[in-house]
Amino acid sequence: MGKDKLRRWAELLTMERVFQPDEKIITEEFRIKGNWHADVFKNNNPIVLELGCGKGEYTVNLAQHFGNKNFIGIDIKGARLWRGAKTINENKIMNAAFLRTRVEFIEQCFAENEVSEIWITFPDPQPGNAREHKRLTHSSFIERYFKFLSSTGIIHLKTDDLPFFEYSVESLSKYKGVFIELTKDLYNDITDNEILNIKTFYEKRWLAEGKKINYLQFQFQR
Repeated sequence: MGKDKLRRWAELLTMERVFQPDEKIITEEFRIKGNWHADVFKNNNPIVLELGCGKGEYTVNLAQHFGNKNFIGIDIKGARLWRGAKTINENKIMNAAFLRTRVEFIEQCFAENEVSEIWITFPDPQPGNAREHKRLTHSSFIERYFKFLSSTGIIHLKTDDLPFFEYSVESLSKYKGVFIELTKDLYNDITDNEILNIKTFYEKRWLAEGKKINYLQFQFQR
């Protein structure tokens, strides 16, 4: 393992706004579950998650743009997450935090109705039928989200992978709710939405290559 990666992991342990549950999370609830508002953000503003946040660019940008919401970036790879975590700690971005864990254990970290929105930004499309169960819009994951999303919770998805996008639309269509937005060409179809114009490094590169960005916004109705 590289020295730089080890250094970043060690530094994560010193950052106040980074949370890393231990292996007990497989069978036990994380200590902050149900207390993110009171213990971390010190307010009752809506909590928004970014799943598979990578370096945390989107989480950081959302937090900077929308001070009336709280944002938590989630990823298992600490060396990636380090960049976003370092930014929010150095710049005192108090409405953002990072959680290092697998999405498979996410329901152990958040209580019923604790989360208002989920962002899934350019996830691994996990191509092939054998990998379908690993897709973040597979029913097994949606059922997890359902446990802690509010009664009118929202899922956002941005992806450049059309087959994955179409799979996600089909998967979400099985649940009671409504597609608020649904487009296969985001930046031509929607031009006046500030939140959608936040772009990651890789998204900018894909757009420069002429790729179209697919986007959906699905709101549950219980």
